[in-house]
Amino acid sequence: MRALLRRLLGKQEAPTHAKHLVRHLTVPEAPAALYAIGDVHGCLDELVDLEHQIIADGHSIPGSKLLVMLGDYVDRGPDSAAVIDHLLSRPPEGFRRVCLMGNHELMFRDFLTRPHPQSNWLEFGGLETLRSYGISNDALKATRPSQWPMLIKAHIPDNHLDFLASLSWTLQVPGWLFVHAGIQPGIPLEAQKADDLFWIREAFYDLVDHEDCSHFSFRVVHGHTPAADPVITRRRICIDTGAYATGRLTSLRITPDGSFQMLQTSPSPGRK
Repeated sequence: MRALLRRLLGKQEAPTHAKHLVRHLTVPEAPAALYAIGDVHGCLDELVDLEHQIIADGHSIPGSKLLVMLGDYVDRGPDSAAVIDHLLSRPPEGFRRVCLMGNHELMFRDFLTRPHPQSNWLEFGGLETLRSYGISNDALKATRPSQWPMLIKAHIPDNHLDFLASLSWTLQVPGWLFVHAGIQPGIPLEAQKADDLFWIREAFYDLVDHEDCSHFSFRVVHGHTPAADPVITRRRICIDTGAYATGRLTSLRITPDGSFQMLQTSPSPGRK
């Protein structure tokens, strides 16, 4: 854990996914600027565009800067493999990058462990992901399911498998919690179930938006549920703006005083 935190806040600009899984990360001191990025879903062009905006925005902010990816890098969009390549590369100069797990990475990883024609993941955006690795639907149909593991091994690099295996589940900085979907209120972070962290919706929203959550010591930043605009309530901020369908990929910039600002890509031609 200490070694990973040194990588997050130290001087070398290296990719900041852990070599070994650390489920719950904590950064004890807030960076000068933290930029959370919502669900990418295979939209490489939008991710690169948004990073350019973040770099320009961060020029005027001295000190350490941290990119926090909220999961769902794969599926639905056209460039899932290239998105993972990008996340494995060095982050922009002066920035660190933390990549968290999303439910689509979880499904992708499960499929790679047990590939099967009846996998729900294939119809949940998985076919687009496999296509980005050069595995077409026709190739799947022409290959016996018993041979799918060999087909996958021939097309998906080991470092992508390592990336999927090493994604952390949550990140805490003072006053904030970053997670893909949300949390089950009232349960300690270490006891949270993966189903909640990666899949929860209404049970989380209904409670934190409408009940007294004054006992919360943090505000939750998450993705998972797409909306036309970021959803901002007292205890949570959702920044999934459906990039694969709209071309709008959103980042939330947070500074140590608790103030925040949105950055967003423009809608792609032909998408609303």
